[in-house]
Amino acid sequence: MPRNDPTDTGGLFIGRRPGTAPLRYRGAPAQAGGVRRRTDSALAGAILAIETLLLATLWAPQPAGWLWIGAQIFHDTGSVSFGILVAFLGMLLTILLTIRLTMSLDHTWKLVRRASGHEQHKGALERIFVSSMVLAATAFFVWFLAIHGPRLAPLTPGPGL
Repeated sequence: MPRNDPTDTGGLFIGRRPGTAPLRYRGAPAQAGGVRRRTDSALAGAILAIETLLLATLWAPQPAGWLWIGAQIFHDTGSVSFGILVAFLGMLLTILLTIRLTMSLDHTWKLVRRASGHEQHKGALERIFVSSMVLAATAFFVWFLAIHGPRLAPLTPGPGL
């Protein structure tokens, strides 16, 4: 019988691309003592909290900070283009570094969770990222539509009225 199931062949009809083999975990993680498991669980919770806080900075604090830096550069140099360039490149750099750092933290979180006796195969990065994005978008729309809101300009009588 041919082995052409995409999960077996990495999406190709024959053979397998290098590095596309399915992950096979060893058996269930070894159970450590109670104190060690509680310590590892607390450490995993702390790592997850740090990861969440870092991802939450992507939506307002980092862009606002770089826009402020860009405005300061514009004020000092008088060049709008240079201020925008610095703000954009700074945002791009810090956002990519933040995502890279949270990817490393997520990998560490999976390892610590497995060390504390949990069957942890997937990380939480995607769920935290999407949740923070939905929360930030909701907060923005509430602010934009309810608090600041697009207001109608008051009608002023014209010269013929």
